[in-house]
Amino acid sequence: MAEIVSNSVLPANREAITLQTSDGLELVGELAMPITGAPVATLLLLHPNPIAEGMMDSHLFRKAAWRLPALSNIAILRWNTRGTCSAAGRSQGQFDNGHGEGLDLMAALKFAKSRNLPNIWLVGWSFGTDVLLMHGNVDPVQGGILLSPPLKWSKPEDLQNWAQTGRPLTALVPELDEFLVPEQASERFAIIPQCEVVAIPNCKHLWVGEKYVRVALSEILKRVLPDTPALDWTWDGPMQKWDDLAGGLRQL
Repeated sequence: MAEIVSNSVLPANREAITLQTSDGLELVGELAMPITGAPVATLLLLHPNPIAEGMMDSHLFRKAAWRLPALSNIAILRWNTRGTCSAAGRSQGQFDNGHGEGLDLMAALKFAKSRNLPNIWLVGWSFGTDVLLMHGNVDPVQGGILLSPPLKWSKPEDLQNWAQTGRPLTALVPELDEFLVPEQASERFAIIPQCEVVAIPNCKHLWVGEKYVRVALSEILKRVLPDTPALDWTWDGPMQKWDDLAGGLRQL
């Protein structure tokens, strides 16, 4: 058994995809699927603010796609919202302060349904949490998980809509977050009775460090697959590593 480290890439079927929005844009994305068998759940990942360099390859989401298809039999769908660029390419359009990005999310949901992906959950990070709150309270979404929610773009009526539907919601709030700390988050999310606010000790907004990556992914799995044993972060099988200097994978 080998320990999974920060740049470990586990086996998955990874497919570059293009999402088509209802207003005529093409978005760059990737679907990562388990090597064998159908996935038991699906995560749609809404990335941080592209104005602050957020993208589908932001480290938490890239590592979710590298690990969870193999470790937990989960499908990972991530994409660059309109106007966002990463190593995968640039999506058409321009940043729209969370409004047009709702159409991007609808395009991703349409794609997920076209592939018959099961048990769909949304995971937003920073700006992506506001997109989730504004536009993600729809079928067939099973629930939402918020990483470092700033509550900057969403409105109280968006939170009230979640309260009315009762759809599960969890906010993972770093104790040292630069925008919204756990005590403030508890006050703001009190409007949603079913929203669980979880404080993450000693963590900051960007979840830097392998320790906090594991915390984030573990907390997500607790909500999406509550009956699944906790991960031990080891892997017995083929594994590659991502080389940032080379911009690609290397075989161990």
